[in-house]
Amino acid sequence: MNFLQLAIILKVRRYIILLVAVITLLTAVTVSMLLPKNFLATATVLLNYKGVDPVTGVSMPAQLLPGYMGTQIDIIKSKNVAVDVVKHLNLIEIDSIKRDYANATKSGNVKSDIVDWLADRLSSKLDVTPSRESSVINISYKGVEPTFAATMANAFAESYINVSLKLKMDPAIKASHYLSEQTKVLRDNLQKAQEKLSNYQQEHGLTSILDTYDVESSKLRDLSTQYSLMQSQSIEANSRRNDAAKNMSDSPDVALNPIIQNLRVNLVTAESKLAEMGQRYSKNHPSYIAAEAEASKLRSQLQTEIDRTVVGLSNSANINSQRLGDVKTQLERQKQKVLTLNRSRSELSIMEKEVEIAQNALASVNNRFSQTILEGQSNQADIAVLETATPPSSPNNPSLLLIIPFSLIVGTMLGCFFALVAEFLDRRVRSKDDILSLGEIPVYEYSIKTA
Repeated sequence: MNFLQLAIILKVRRYIILLVAVITLLTAVTVSMLLPKNFLATATVLLNYKGVDPVTGVSMPAQLLPGYMGTQIDIIKSKNVAVDVVKHLNLIEIDSIKRDYANATKSGNVKSDIVDWLADRLSSKLDVTPSRESSVINISYKGVEPTFAATMANAFAESYINVSLKLKMDPAIKASHYLSEQTKVLRDNLQKAQEKLSNYQQEHGLTSILDTYDVESSKLRDLSTQYSLMQSQSIEANSRRNDAAKNMSDSPDVALNPIIQNLRVNLVTAESKLAEMGQRYSKNHPSYIAAEAEASKLRSQLQTEIDRTVVGLSNSANINSQRLGDVKTQLERQKQKVLTLNRSRSELSIMEKEVEIAQNALASVNNRFSQTILEGQSNQADIAVLETATPPSSPNNPSLLLIIPFSLIVGTMLGCFFALVAEFLDRRVRSKDDILSLGEIPVYEYSIKTA
């Protein structure tokens, strides 16, 4: 069968095609009128996402989270949102829903409680679609009654906001508990560091380590200067003592002693007088004896004074040596004291640094803790309802605008099928091709020309 034969058959059987198409159209329209009507209500929400880590407070822009929109759609479709809708609208108190749940339970098809069962039924009629290249999400709900569909769409939008707010607040609340514990730990650490610093200052008698260190360093410098000076004096005194001990008469200290000089002058005078008396008198003469006694007395006094001067130099050297030893001992003690203060200053600086670090850590955690408490108590969500759902004026399905063209197409195709079936049941000759298909019968064509 070629296309021309098929076209002739369809033309001849056009009434069958038309009849089948009309019957199909009427059947589809009738069925659509008998089926329950479904109304689709849509609520629109706007996302204004600003991600903030609840512990560190660092902002994370939404473009860094490519799955954010998909995550929000999954949240809307989650059972938590549906359960919140059921609880918010108190749907389990409706008698018809109780009866449906009781019947479903008796049949054994339901094993969950009424809230989960109703949440699953509501989720099955929910449709969530994101807008292209925007932060808008359309939340649609299909119901048999327009007001109910609009109410459910708005309820899902509000529950989505509530659940999102809860998901936002819960980490902040947990973080606030964590930061609260950390605050206590850091406060204890600060208290321990301060107590350690205070005890160390009391044990070592340190009020101001810098002032004390400066005073003791100044004492050390003074003692060093004094020790150097006394060391020079001691060396000089020892030298003078040794010189006087070796050559008492020629020692500068002995020679320059005014008493010794006076005694030497008196001795020279007495010896001159004695020599003069020796020339004039005999040794037994009273005048000679008196002059000799006077000279001996002066000579004895001179020797005694020289010995006293040498002993004085020795005592002075010993005293200088003793004082030098005392100053050296004080110097060594002062050095140890300064070294101890230096170590104490280092340890005290470390303790003060520990206290400062503990204070900074506590202040930082307190600031973040205050901010987290505010975040945990905030009821401002990053999601807002852009458009609330209104009861639709016309049902979404069945739609006659779609049913009529579709039923006409299907009816036409069925009519063509039935037309071909009728033709094969009652085969007739309708063209020369039909005659040729019957056998080897020649066919002549005549053409009549009219003037």
